[in-house]
Amino acid sequence: MASITSDSTGPVAISYQDLSQHPESLHEDIVAALGSEPGCLGIIVIRDIPSDFTILRERLFRLSHKFANLPDEVKETLAKPETSYCFGWSHGKEIMNGKPDTQKGSFYANPLMDNPDVSDRLRQDHPEYYSGNVWPSGIEGLEDFENTFKALGKIVFNVGIALAKACEKFVSPSISNQSGTKTVESLISTSKCNKARLLHYYPETSASTTTTTTNDEGVQNDALCGIHLDHSLLTGLCSAMYLSDSQNGSEPKIVSSPNDSTGLWIYPRNSENPIKVTIPENCLAFQTGEALSLLTNNKLSATPHFVSGSTKSKDPISRETFAFFLQPDVDDIIGTNGETFGQFTKRVLGRHYAEKATGEAED
Repeated sequence: MASITSDSTGPVAISYQDLSQHPESLHEDIVAALGSEPGCLGIIVIRDIPSDFTILRERLFRLSHKFANLPDEVKETLAKPETSYCFGWSHGKEIMNGKPDTQKGSFYANPLMDNPDVSDRLRQDHPEYYSGNVWPSGIEGLEDFENTFKALGKIVFNVGIALAKACEKFVSPSISNQSGTKTVESLISTSKCNKARLLHYYPETSASTTTTTTNDEGVQNDALCGIHLDHSLLTGLCSAMYLSDSQNGSEPKIVSSPNDSTGLWIYPRNSENPIKVTIPENCLAFQTGEALSLLTNNKLSATPHFVSGSTKSKDPISRETFAFFLQPDVDDIIGTNGETFGQFTKRVLGRHYAEKATGEAED
């Protein structure tokens, strides 16, 4: 079996080669990373990713920075409120911990298909998944946005599929019987609901830190993104990139994190003390989502996490990252009570948005 490379404060790390060629050998690694035992972080790092990953990551993050700094009236033409802002541009619409989240802007799209082939009824009932992509076509400087988004997403998807195979033995038999012959891999690979989120965290200002609280360890909780659980099966994460805005109009420079506390923080299983998790820039990480927790009857379990810290510095610094939510189709059963992913999604959207999602089902 591949060795576990972790310590008490860091995530389990495994090789993509081991994962793709010998997924059955990684049972203990999956348990240590994503399991329900005390101390598990609910995240696993995958190293030895294809070499074009790092090139695409930097290219897309620079395009993200450029897009987020367009005039608001241009960005809003790519917002789709009828999808609960789950396609295209979204800024200040999501509610985190009872407040509008204005610190980050997001661009949502399905990297695998532009227009899902579904019925009109399904598209109407679940516009958050089936409405279809929009892209900043024709905007100067963003000609490569769509292709780069899709290419990076494809790499994350392929690695996620390999990880899904290693998670298969954890699925609850009762749910497996309800869903027929579908595996975790097939739930993702046949899904038309997969969704990626390109995130731009705006440079922090004095005003944006007035409500930030700091605990005894100096962690500025919720400064950039509130405590939450993902509702996917698996969430693929790229390492964040920090870009410093120049004063003379030139391309922004890649810089180090402006603060030791800035970044992804996770509450380990059964712990009240969060741990900062750093993803190497040439690696991918995957977090357990609530849907996988339900599918495995909590054998694999999601952990609360947040993005914390300050990006304040002499020069304005933004934070760029990319998350790919690998998830089933809306009719796929994920709960022991027969709840489908679509029903579950409506409940989750109701937690995060001021207005109920279009067509929200009754609980």
